[in-house]
Amino acid sequence: MVTWLKRWVLAFIVPRPVVGVLYLPRFLRDWRRFRAIVPPKQRPAWRDLYPCLGDWTPATPFDPHYFHQGAWLARNLAGVQPGVHVDVGSSVMMLSVLSAWAPTVFVDVRPLRASVAGLKAVAGSLLKLPFADRSVTSVSCLHVIEHVGLGRYGDPLDPSGAERAASELRRILAAGGRLYLSTPVGRERICFNAHRVFDPSTVSGWFPECRLISFAYVDDRGVFHADSRPEEAVGLDYGCGMYVFERA
Repeated sequence: MVTWLKRWVLAFIVPRPVVGVLYLPRFLRDWRRFRAIVPPKQRPAWRDLYPCLGDWTPATPFDPHYFHQGAWLARNLAGVQPGVHVDVGSSVMMLSVLSAWAPTVFVDVRPLRASVAGLKAVAGSLLKLPFADRSVTSVSCLHVIEHVGLGRYGDPLDPSGAERAASELRRILAAGGRLYLSTPVGRERICFNAHRVFDPSTVSGWFPECRLISFAYVDDRGVFHADSRPEEAVGLDYGCGMYVFERA
């Protein structure tokens, strides 16, 4: 009974809250039609119904920030082939694939309780990473730094959380090492307690010892712009800036 109820509740909130109500008539119509064409012995029982009410879309839905930043990181790493790559808090779905050819150490304040070849998960805070000074030659942190200090993931409240996190990434980055960083860019603000949005120049200013190797971004329409400059993303509302920094 609990499982059945859970399925029906989730149908109206995942993936698009409440929208499932609009598709309920279609679900019921299709259910009646299916029962009419399937042999009686094969008809699913009511307790096994599993309504998926938000997937009837004309195109495959995707989050432009996460789709493009994952593709961006994979292509950057493919070009340099790091011996070991360190990631701090990024999407584990992306890393599960990336680690197939780029051995990866994944650090997150919420430990990953899963294992896959090529991926080593360790518990750690972006404010106190478990690496020595200037010891990491390849590190990524995608769509993470904007959350630090807002309490969303159980971390301590800290108005300077993003800046402190940037300082910690600088600390571990080795000479000649590369940092792959993405974060929301546009009109600078704090959207408590979800995330921050930074002016593109603010992010560049966090890494004075580093050279900006490349910049890409996703604009407010979800369009990806490769080989760009940070100033091109000024004026966005909620874009995604992708920076490659190299330490001198």
